[in-house]
Amino acid sequence: MEKLKLKVQKRDILGKKTRFLRRQGITPTHLFGDGLKSRALQCDTPTLQKTIARAGMTRIIALDVEGDKEPRSVFIREIQTEPRSGDLLHVDFYQVKMTEKIKFDVPIVLTGEAPAMKEKGRTVAHSLTELSVECLPDDLPPRIEVDISVLEDVEQSILVRDIVLGPAVTVLDDLEQMVVKVSEVKEEVEEVVEEVVEEEEVEEVAEEAEAEEGKEPAEKAEEEKKEE
Repeated sequence: MEKLKLKVQKRDILGKKTRFLRRQGITPTHLFGDGLKSRALQCDTPTLQKTIARAGMTRIIALDVEGDKEPRSVFIREIQTEPRSGDLLHVDFYQVKMTEKIKFDVPIVLTGEAPAMKEKGRTVAHSLTELSVECLPDDLPPRIEVDISVLEDVEQSILVRDIVLGPAVTVLDDLEQMVVKVSEVKEEVEEVVEEVVEEEEVEEVAEEAEAEEGKEPAEKAEEEKKEE
């Protein structure tokens, strides 16, 4: 897969003054990595937004830094946005060595349709949304697609060991961990009903206990005689 390219410039404006950059359509960024001194950079916001949309957090970007002879191989490490508007506030890039393996959490994307879902009252439980892997940067998949069309029966599941990524990628998660499963919805309903019944029984016992506590000793003794 071809690397995405992104141009960034050196940044002299730091701290709270960076708000003036954002007003001009420029997003402050930082570049850091193992053994690399952090560098303050900046990038055209619309261009950066397009790159983020294409690269996500798992695709290598060829970062062309102003003044550098060669582009740097980086991943987007962190994206900060304004909570209300969603506007970009800051982006961190992490430089990697292409000859050294890295550990990453890659998102799992479900594809296809499960035949088992044709029956009513069933649900697909997607319990694992990311897979931890180790590999060289060039071998890192941007996402891991899991085809659920193999799920033909209820209670059938796909485990981590069922995902094939090739010899270049090592899976770090437990191979027996469940990724996705088809289940009956009514099982959950029955559990809820049982919980309600248990709660009602507990409430009845509590009400009886409260009623007993409210009686005088003489009244309790009289009732015990009647029972005898």
